[in-house]
Amino acid sequence: MSDSINILFLWKPDTVLVNYIKSGVKNLKNIEFHFINKNASKENEAKLYSKANIIIGWRPDEELIKNAKYLKLFINPGAGVKHLIKLFTELNEKKKITLVNGHGNSYFVAQHTVALLLVLVNKIILHDKWMRQGKWRLGDSEAASIPLREKKIGLLGYGAINKKVHKFLSGFDVEFHILKRSWSKSEKSSAVVKYSSEQLHKFLKKIDVLIIALPDTKETNNLIDVKELKLLGKEGIIVNVARGPVVNEKSLFNSLKKKIITGAAIDVWYNYNPTEKKKKKYPFNFPFDELDNVVLSPHRAASPFSDLKRWDEVVENIAKFAKEKKNFLNVVDLKKGY
Repeated sequence: MSDSINILFLWKPDTVLVNYIKSGVKNLKNIEFHFINKNASKENEAKLYSKANIIIGWRPDEELIKNAKYLKLFINPGAGVKHLIKLFTELNEKKKITLVNGHGNSYFVAQHTVALLLVLVNKIILHDKWMRQGKWRLGDSEAASIPLREKKIGLLGYGAINKKVHKFLSGFDVEFHILKRSWSKSEKSSAVVKYSSEQLHKFLKKIDVLIIALPDTKETNNLIDVKELKLLGKEGIIVNVARGPVVNEKSLFNSLKKKIITGAAIDVWYNYNPTEKKKKKYPFNFPFDELDNVVLSPHRAASPFSDLKRWDEVVENIAKFAKEKKNFLNVVDLKKGY
């Protein structure tokens, strides 16, 4: 094995991205970049895996990665790592491989979150539809906007995304309530109301707007169900940019249909391989498309993918590895699942 640091990308990025990443580590020595081309043979892939110190990608070949004897760091460029937890738990029974995920899209997701909220409360979709139908200036009797002023904004999860949502919404005259798994003593702020995991129901009773940005784990699956939606109340609003299953699908649909809550804006869904019917595909099992109190977004909060700054965390983690530092950004706790 050479003294070089071999970095393997599980796909062939475009030249602009490759040059951006290379420029970020240009002052580091002995770094070699390798790429798996679309039509690469299994034999060629195996050779690349076998000498990789760092692998960057979303879905590694499970057979090949088990034979990647020099692998120390795997970088998943996206936030979702549920599909990797079992594999890396098994791999770490024999050797230490650090799994990190990416929060490089958190700015875009936070921006999209705020956009979804404003589109929902200002009834933009409804009035756009009516204008396209030639119905000019339908007023408040048809769809009045909901002022955010003096609303209590509930941030469920307080990672990279909701921290930015907090910042973006701070210009409104609102009160922030934040629930996260645990609070450190250094996180002191009189500007927010804090809750821990076991205080979910108390949290939901207090807030008007629930913004969900949690990882999908055993603990968060169906975290928000019938009882929780009723606690949120008739004027409650949900924005979900986390994972669909955090909110029980049937309960959410019925709550929206029966106006148990006021509305929802959803970017994450329940069936990502929907059956096509009459040339249409819907990523849900209940007719959310028939409701007028929901904003539908096709899991695109991470757009635009062309923004190169989203790769800055990857560059920083490569640099840390090259400098033999262990404090990588966004290390995944395999036991917790995120």
